[in-house]
Amino acid sequence: MSNTSELFAIAAHLHVLLRRRTGRVTDTEWLATNVEYARAIVRFTREKAAADGHVDLLPWADKLEAAIVNMGAAPRKTMLDVAAEALRAAAPPASAPPPSEEHKYVGGLR
Repeated sequence: MSNTSELFAIAAHLHVLLRRRTGRVTDTEWLATNVEYARAIVRFTREKAAADGHVDLLPWADKLEAAIVNMGAAPRKTMLDVAAEALRAAAPPASAPPPSEEHKYVGGLR
């Protein structure tokens, strides 16, 4: 399994467990792409496991912590970043002149 797939799988599984056991809702994409958020969720998971006795959360906190070691190596693009780049690439250049009034409406107004 690739590192990205593994991170998303761990994030999704941990999301479901945290929602069921603690009521905490997480963002799985952000959890799989942001090191600080992932570390905060690992800390939260361990605190809840200790405080509420949810020992089944501990192995998943360990798995996420082991998986995030490689996250900091290369910054990942979120879907929002990719979409923004695509929009910028598709936009007309800023130096393009505005359309003239006579060609503003195709076929004219009725």
